[in-house]
Amino acid sequence: MTMSKLSEAVKTLINAGHAKAGYTRASPQVQPALERLVTDAHDKKVGLPAWVTLSTAVSATMNCPEAMTQVFHLANSSNAQSRRTPAQNAELIREVGLKCISFNGIPRSINTLGAFYNSLPADVASALSKTATREYTPQNVETRKKDGLAVWDSIYLGFERKLLDKLAKSHPDLPVHIINGHYANLLANPRDAGKQEPVGRVLTSIVAIACLRAQTGVGPQVVSHVFGLRKAYEHGDAHAEGEQPVEGGEWLASDEGNLWLLESVDKLVHAIGGGEGTTFAPGIRAKL
Repeated sequence: MTMSKLSEAVKTLINAGHAKAGYTRASPQVQPALERLVTDAHDKKVGLPAWVTLSTAVSATMNCPEAMTQVFHLANSSNAQSRRTPAQNAELIREVGLKCISFNGIPRSINTLGAFYNSLPADVASALSKTATREYTPQNVETRKKDGLAVWDSIYLGFERKLLDKLAKSHPDLPVHIINGHYANLLANPRDAGKQEPVGRVLTSIVAIACLRAQTGVGPQVVSHVFGLRKAYEHGDAHAEGEQPVEGGEWLASDEGNLWLLESVDKLVHAIGGGEGTTFAPGIRAKL
């Protein structure tokens, strides 16, 4: 079969500068901004999993895999490194990058996770898990759907069913896809996964807040997931069976912690975006 080829004109237009077709490169301001975040997190007793989750989610949203690699190296050199291996830190970063799909869409996670993996030292890359854990089977599908709905209920407690009904009015398959395609198959962790670095209930809320804040334009969803982080502690889900303690998580769920979380996202967006704001959906730039 003969494969169709793109003309030079089509390829040139796809990759034109105003279309910003490639990655966001990490400017010289990114490393110092990440270092300040780590220092501030230590001062506020926010542990490594939380600040790695926040900075990874912002980097993925901003389409900046170089920043993700910088996060990896900072995690390895932090004071907590005595208790963690580089492979554990890499597993955490790529698990966060995977969960970013539910908030940023698939393409940026494909691109940033691929570039991040290629940046890893060979010994770390070879130590990462190669076993898929989220495949639906006849034996697990109903349990997985139940677990996904439980995460949804935990985040939107108080109006969880009313919101599903509202989504169904927009499109009858919208809540079906959100629950079964995202909450069940991605945001809820498989019970039998045995992951070394699960991104549990609290870290998943941090992923959501960081991605959505970095995108801009989705304030109602930021509000929902800030409340979702609070509810994780108010209703005990942060301490449920299978959940790992998140150092600093309860403080992040407070007013003061919420402000620090949002301001930290803003500072990283400013650094990665070179002071021009988010790269998530700025629109086609004017041709120069």
